[in-house]
Amino acid sequence: MQQITSLIGGDLQKVETELVNALNSKVPLITKVGGYIIASGGKRFRPLLYLLVAKSCHYSGEHNIPLACVFEYIHTATLLHDDVLDHAETRRGNSSVNSVWGDRTSMLVGDFLFSKAFSLLVKTGNLRSMQVISDATTKVAEGETMQTARGGNANLTEEEYIAIVSNKTASLIEAACQVGAIMGNSSPERENNFKNYGLSVGIAFQMVDDTLDYTSEDEKFGKALYKDLQEGKVTLPLIHTLKQASAEDRQMILSLLQNGSLSQENVDTIIQLIKKYEGVSYVLTKAREYVDSALNNLQELDPSPLRDALVATAHYVVERKW
Repeated sequence: MQQITSLIGGDLQKVETELVNALNSKVPLITKVGGYIIASGGKRFRPLLYLLVAKSCHYSGEHNIPLACVFEYIHTATLLHDDVLDHAETRRGNSSVNSVWGDRTSMLVGDFLFSKAFSLLVKTGNLRSMQVISDATTKVAEGETMQTARGGNANLTEEEYIAIVSNKTASLIEAACQVGAIMGNSSPERENNFKNYGLSVGIAFQMVDDTLDYTSEDEKFGKALYKDLQEGKVTLPLIHTLKQASAEDRQMILSLLQNGSLSQENVDTIIQLIKKYEGVSYVLTKAREYVDSALNNLQELDPSPLRDALVATAHYVVERKW
């Protein structure tokens, strides 16, 4: 990632500065809470991809940094809302906003970030970028609602899981790449290639995230391990395990999940069965397939450090540990 950021490090630093500066509000609590969540860090993965694609398409105009901030603000807003829905106590290794200031403040500051993002977006005057980002934000909300509606449904299929992931996570990453191409006045073919690259990378990103819930070191991951499992979220490692398990093992998992709140002993039992049926390995293999699909969309790009950076970013998605 150091090699990647060396190409756009200056722009990423400008994004960090602008993320803070644009949060100034007449309401001190908004500035305080917004500053807290922005200062807590994060990968800045969506701004990074936007900047890489925009630079690959020779765009570096006045709206470059604000647009990168748009993607981070929207993403951060969804995290604030997610933490309220999930009753999360930690985020990015720190106390979550809702656990410090309460659910109401967390939701309202999330709404402010959405509004701020679209305020910055409108100033670009680029209608196509506005449409793409608006559509992506709609998909994010649909994905979250789909996940909530199917929460705890142990019969969730892999196809349904991909549909949720494509909307909730991948759509904004897809939009970041597509908008970078739009701002660079790319051809329709190249714009579509970057769009598909972002979609595949986004799906792989969430797949790996779901494996990290079982494998990452807690202090690096930024949230408690096995959180998805304890909340009854059915993600692909568990979906694969339920599909491959013997009738006896499947029934055991289902009976434990139906008990509601899982004890540590029950969590350990399910974890062992996921290991037995190689649920994590299966998901990582699928994630690598999506990365390969993403890289196919870069084949027509001329060799360059920026192309190498986009390739490396896709590989980073499946190699990361947090």
